[in-house]
Amino acid sequence: MVNWISKYIKPKLKSIFKKKSSIIEENLWVNCSCKNLIYKDDLHSNQKVCPKCGEHHKLSCRERFEVFFDDKNFELIDTPKPTDDPLRFEDKKKYTDRLQSARKLTGQNDAVLIATGKVQGIDIVAGAQDFRFIGGSLNAACGESFIAGAQHSIANNIPFVFFSSSGGARMMESMISLSQMSRTTLAVYEMKKKNIPFISVCCEPTTGGVTASYAMLGDIIIAEKNATIGFAGVRVIKDTIKEELPENFQKAEWARDEAGQIDIVLERKFLSSCIATLLKVLLKKEEAKAKQEANVTIDKALKSAR
Repeated sequence: MVNWISKYIKPKLKSIFKKKSSIIEENLWVNCSCKNLIYKDDLHSNQKVCPKCGEHHKLSCRERFEVFFDDKNFELIDTPKPTDDPLRFEDKKKYTDRLQSARKLTGQNDAVLIATGKVQGIDIVAGAQDFRFIGGSLNAACGESFIAGAQHSIANNIPFVFFSSSGGARMMESMISLSQMSRTTLAVYEMKKKNIPFISVCCEPTTGGVTASYAMLGDIIIAEKNATIGFAGVRVIKDTIKEELPENFQKAEWARDEAGQIDIVLERKFLSSCIATLLKVLLKKEEAKAKQEANVTIDKALKSAR
């Protein structure tokens, strides 16, 4: 009797109470790296920034758009959807299974979403990456989404703002993934030719092929407070150069102060107002430039008419 109780009844009771307590904890509380339990509602009301240590927790794409656009109003843009698993990749799991799991977790087709809306009355196209979708990795679908955002921006003559959060290029798509670095770079170049403002916002983390392409090509490059920004990982660099690295190496503040990679480091709550102010300046500058070019064209036309 004792053996039956200890072997079957006690473990069953423990598993029941463990499941219930974990469900309650998961629903109500969030663990922060400062080792504090944060009430989930408090975290969400503070734009998912820890009220105790200030850590900026990752946002989903829709959460990002809600905190960025005026009154949480935005409209998603349909983007091309390339063929899944073009290389039929498989390691410990099939790539198709990984995609299925990521789609179920995030509720979106791939890591990037593009939306339009207003920020302080300014029409803007914005893109965001969800790190939960296979590390926010860059692949064909993400490249197509970024390019679609740039094209929409050019077609409507409105600024493009992109929030990066990625571990780099997606290995499951090999060279197809790496080719998105050059394709997105060309998309940024097309915006620059049309004098369309492009603001890049680096969030936790922005690394690998994303850092080596569009994330570092903004007219203005902003980073969220304490975001990790780099190409190779800290351990790889340390093992390669055989030297000690600064304590805050590859953090946003270091990238701004020591490397000059970042123009501005901001807390999340100031992003919308800062970007709106910057765009007002940039758009007025472009308007003045367009008037000047128009005046030059008119002068040339008058001179040729004489």
